[in-house]
Amino acid sequence: MALRKIVYGVEDRPPFPIMVLAGLQHVLTLFGATTLVPLIFGPAMGMDTLQIGFFISCVYFAMGVATLIQTHPKLGSGLPIVQGSSFSFIPPILTIIGTFKAAGPSVIMQNVGGALISGGLVLAVLGYTRLVGVIRRVITPVVIGPTIMAIGFSLAPVAVQFNAANYWPVSLLVVVGVFLFSLILKNRYINIFAILSSIVLAYLVCLAASLVGVFAPGHAAYINLAGIQAAPWFRDVRTLVMPWGAPKFSLLTFGAILAGFFAVMIESIGDYHSCSYASGLPDPSPETISRGIGAEGLNCMLAGLFGAVGTTSYTENIGLIGLTGVASRWVVRTGAVILIIMSMIGKLGALIATIPSPIIGGAYIALFGIIGALGIQVLMRADMGSQRNVLIVGFAFLMALGLPGWVDGQKAAFFAHGVPGQVLWAVLKTPMAVAGVCAAFWDTLIPGTPEERGINTQPR
Repeated sequence: MALRKIVYGVEDRPPFPIMVLAGLQHVLTLFGATTLVPLIFGPAMGMDTLQIGFFISCVYFAMGVATLIQTHPKLGSGLPIVQGSSFSFIPPILTIIGTFKAAGPSVIMQNVGGALISGGLVLAVLGYTRLVGVIRRVITPVVIGPTIMAIGFSLAPVAVQFNAANYWPVSLLVVVGVFLFSLILKNRYINIFAILSSIVLAYLVCLAASLVGVFAPGHAAYINLAGIQAAPWFRDVRTLVMPWGAPKFSLLTFGAILAGFFAVMIESIGDYHSCSYASGLPDPSPETISRGIGAEGLNCMLAGLFGAVGTTSYTENIGLIGLTGVASRWVVRTGAVILIIMSMIGKLGALIATIPSPIIGGAYIALFGIIGALGIQVLMRADMGSQRNVLIVGFAFLMALGLPGWVDGQKAAFFAHGVPGQVLWAVLKTPMAVAGVCAAFWDTLIPGTPEERGINTQPR
């Protein structure tokens, strides 16, 4: 096996100019995916351009703080691992949005905040008390695979029907750009910024078409810059905590969000191993993993207080460490500070909020497809030639795609049974929760060898 070339180790502190430039590269790497998550929720909640811009600022601030905590050797894993918006929370938060949409964006965000705080508390306890080690023993690739597949593939309507289909030419331009910048052009720096480059290219095309009159106001790809002029230059520091109002807590939102935390925990454990390898370190110890998961929970609690979305570790930035050999946690922490500074520039969030929905849809098509395919990749650790695994995975994935739609139509029947019915409705309406529960039930009940279940095996 080729030795990994580490230019700056985890404990090293590079010269200040290098630290800033390398930290900025981490910000650019997480920028696309982290920004796309609030761009899903904002329109779904009925936010206007100014509100979406403010929401994006809240997200940047929360992710910057979360990264500082996760990279702290005492509070978090201490690994040079960036925290960003988690796609695992999209299905459950969409459920919360659908439940409270009539009450308006602020009330929705108060309920989202309460869900993140309550669910984050559970994850923090599991991590910091080291109970996460017990849970890991029953979570196999046979369970993880369909859960991750359900996250990506169940979001197909969000990508296609609600965004890309608004104007296909622009959406397909983004998709072509992603393939071009990530696979066809053989340059590692171009490859790193494939999503961001595709979005910027499509945005410039739409902006030019809007300015010369090809896209008129009301067109799906029209860019209106008025919101940028109306946005303040700098954010009021009094809006950093509880910007949407005091969080609201309920068992319904707590039940809905738990599936997201389950997926985040599994995803992050894998990322800690990948980050340790990329950084030239031995595999993370149980204590490192426990602190990391505890920090994930703490960070989600803070995200709830900061009016943001759920956070998790970012695989893309681990890849950046492998490419550059810069594994210094000080570089990652510098990137976090840059992100916090960006969150205080009001016009930046307003500019990002002007990205038309077809551009977002094209990026979603690429990203959600990748997430679903990563679930298939996880299944490669298990023996998918086994009829046992084929039946379990097939059943879990089909139920994840079919059951939530039926459950959504039976809302009145579930709610008639009070709070337990509401919680059950929220859980069963979330595709990845259905996939995880179904797969875990049968994988635990039906005997299988460790090799068959993919325990302690490497990808085939």
